[in-house]
Amino acid sequence: MTEILRVENLKKSYDGFLAVNDVSFSVAAGELKALIGPNGAGKSTCFNMLMGQLKPTHGRVYFDGKEITGHKPRDIWRRGVGRTFQITGTYQSMTVIENVQMALMSHHRRIFTIGPRAWRLYRDEAMELLKTVAMQDQADRPCSVLAYGDLKRLELAIALCHKPRLLLMDEPTAGMAPTARVELMQLVADIVRDQGVSVLFTEHDMDVVFAHSHHIMVLNRGELIADGNAAEVRNNPQVQEVYLGGGTLFKEDTHA
Repeated sequence: MTEILRVENLKKSYDGFLAVNDVSFSVAAGELKALIGPNGAGKSTCFNMLMGQLKPTHGRVYFDGKEITGHKPRDIWRRGVGRTFQITGTYQSMTVIENVQMALMSHHRRIFTIGPRAWRLYRDEAMELLKTVAMQDQADRPCSVLAYGDLKRLELAIALCHKPRLLLMDEPTAGMAPTARVELMQLVADIVRDQGVSVLFTEHDMDVVFAHSHHIMVLNRGELIADGNAAEVRNNPQVQEVYLGGGTLFKEDTHA
């Protein structure tokens, strides 16, 4: 498969402490890949280096064959990398569709030229994106009254506004009820399948990870200790030791 993201020997140190230590991996086009690990394993630090929020101490990051190491987040975003965060960041005073329209205005470089008729800009395009995440029936509701799971769906629609080829999702189901978690990740899997978007996501819900991921990577104390399919990761003794101190890591999953 065509490689969309390649990471080579990535390191990040703070006063001698290695938060991420010599991590290398790749993500293929159209792949849904999970990055898991205990709290403090280095997952968010790794994401922040991929997206430009942090500059690596060492190593290189390539997107679509071109180096993006240390580039500014907006430049990386413009190249076609999107991101969602653990905590949603929507405009609570605006409606659902207005939030998506604002993101589209930014994508089309209209954010500083809006006027009193801005509410008309890109409304049809925004509605199509809301249909993608099954939020079209809530288009005119203010974000302040939305359930948390619906805010996560809206955040996904916003992230899709600039038609990313790679989407980084940092704990997309955090804070959601179990049923809503399954529904959101199935939605993400459908987008990967239908639109060919690559997704790299971090997650603590192992049912979500093993039900939907094509491949899984495991970080521990800043080091990558496993990278493979669900069966390979589940049966990896080092991964089992990290999570449970030995024994079977996860129950068998018929989706894997």
